[in-house]
Parts: sequence; C-alpha cells; structure tokens
Amino acid sequence: MLRMVSKKLLGIPSPSPPLQTLPRLYHQNVIDHYNNPRNVGSFDKNDPNVGTGLVGAPACGDVMKLQIKIDEDSGKIVDACFKTFGCGSAIASSSVATEWVKGKSMDEVLTIKNTEIAKHLSLPPVKLHCSMLAEDAIKAAVKDAEAKRGKMNGNSKAADA
Repeated sequence: MLRMVSKKLLGIPSPSPPLQTLPRLYHQNVIDHYNNPRNVGSFDKNDPNVGTGLVGAPACGDVMKLQIKIDEDSGKIVDACFKTFGCGSAIASSSVATEWVKGKSMDEVLTIKNTEIAKHLSLPPVKLHCSMLAEDAIKAAVKDAEAKRGKMNGNSKAADA
C-alpha cells in the first residue's frame, strides 16, 4: 500500500491489471418468458371454481399471485393466470407455472417441483427462490380451490336437508 501511494506521489505510473467484469446473463427461456409472459391477468377470486395462491418473499420483495380455474365436472385445471411483482426470474417462473398446470388435475400439479421450474429456466442459485415461490403459489392455489369446493359441497348438502 505504501509503495503504491509513494509511486502515485512521485508520478510513477504503476501497471494496473485490467478489471474485467462479466455480465450476468439470463438463459433464453427466462428472457422469452419475461419478454412474452404467458397468461398474465386475474380471475374473479369469488368464483367458486377459481383457486388463488398469493405468496411472497420478504427477503427480495417478490410477490406472486397465481390463479387456477377448475372445471366442475372433470376437476381438471382449464385455465391459469398470474400477476407477479418482482424480478425477471420471478415473472418467468410464474409464466412457466401457469403453462404447466393447464390441463392437469389438482393432484398432478402438486407434483410440480421448484427444481423442475429452475432447471427449465436454467436459474442460477441466487434466483432459486423464484422457482420456490412458483411452487408455493401452485400449492396455495390448489389449497384455496379445494377449500372452496369443500364449502360448496358442504353447503349443497345442508340445503338438501
């Protein structure tokens, strides 16, 4: 340190190694889902066939709302949408999640793991919490839908009596 300061004071140029900063690049799948998000929007949360999952990560400030619409007869998810406030990885994770849940039963979507979403998007370790949020949002939406269906079934039985 003293040698460096002395050289500066005397006007002697010191060779400094060039600093090289590498840009952090996102995988093409993240960029695609960020630039062209699928299924952005919302359904009426009071609709008995709609399940809503609202999750957030206080550490980074990401908030994700994922909604699923269930077919009354088949019990399959016929539509899904999301609204996310957060980084590109969070938006991409939400977009992928809505695509993956369509056409599946509620039991099937519970098998979707954050690791699968992260792998599909090639998320770096620092962004894995985004895929975890998507998994949590799916689970919360299914739980909400099942609770609504339970109330509907319970109320119809009570009305018959």
